[in-house]
Amino acid sequence: MEIRVLRYFLAVVREEGINRAAEVLHITQPTLSRQLSQLEDEMGVKLFHRGAKKITLTSEGVLLRRRAEEILSLVDRTAQELMEQDELVEGRVVIGGGELAAMRLLPEIIQSFREKYPRVTFDIFTGNADIVKEQMEKGLIDIGVLLEPIDMEKFDFIRLKGREQWVVLMRLDDPLAEKESIRAQDLENAPLILPRRTNVQNELINWLGDSFQESQVLFTSNLPTNGALMVQQGLAYSIVVEGAVPFWSKEKIVCRPLFPELTANSVFAWKKQQPFSGAATKFIEHIKYFLSITQV
Repeated sequence: MEIRVLRYFLAVVREEGINRAAEVLHITQPTLSRQLSQLEDEMGVKLFHRGAKKITLTSEGVLLRRRAEEILSLVDRTAQELMEQDELVEGRVVIGGGELAAMRLLPEIIQSFREKYPRVTFDIFTGNADIVKEQMEKGLIDIGVLLEPIDMEKFDFIRLKGREQWVVLMRLDDPLAEKESIRAQDLENAPLILPRRTNVQNELINWLGDSFQESQVLFTSNLPTNGALMVQQGLAYSIVVEGAVPFWSKEKIVCRPLFPELTANSVFAWKKQQPFSGAATKFIEHIKYFLSITQV
């Protein structure tokens, strides 16, 4: 399977037709058709349904599209990083993280880093710890800001001193908003929004104890912001870490801490024995130094 042919394949998917894709790629339609047929023969599967006006992907084609996008992203990043291996540090660092209080450290870390390396740029990817970890394992994200619990066997990491506090989101006019904190019995029979991560769900269900019923879970959400929209509509209560709360309008939704208190740690993490770019290597060194003088 050649990289060039994967680019051809994605062009056909994007243009929804061989003729249009051939024009974009500046090759002839017969050449492109032959390359796609050879790809299908090589893979041993049918990748396209060829309609009268456009082509669509089979289930195997959908899988190849996802993998091809990941492969080409990694190839392009590798080519870029190889060009960055010189004395002048420049390039792009990819950081992944959730909507956490720990993310508030990033602006100061990046600002102090760019005072030394102004040619380095950053790409911020927002996702929960499971998604970010998966992207780190594939080499698509350099550094992750992750909420525990999570398996860190394949990663080097620094656990942050400050802890993330779990809270309940609710409408400002909700009766529970009058309370200073929320106990498990306050949420008995109430519709809930829980994080999508299974290990985090288990911790919250243990906190809820005997008052919890599976039928209460109206939604799961990988990040708090979209869940907050459901809270604003009055559909459910959302249990989230407090990190994203300051960015929402307190005129519409408010949060109250759990009691007894439930907290979690966050970590800065990167893959062990990963051949990072010069820019990413320098940034990891800077994170270590920054946290060594601030996390005391």
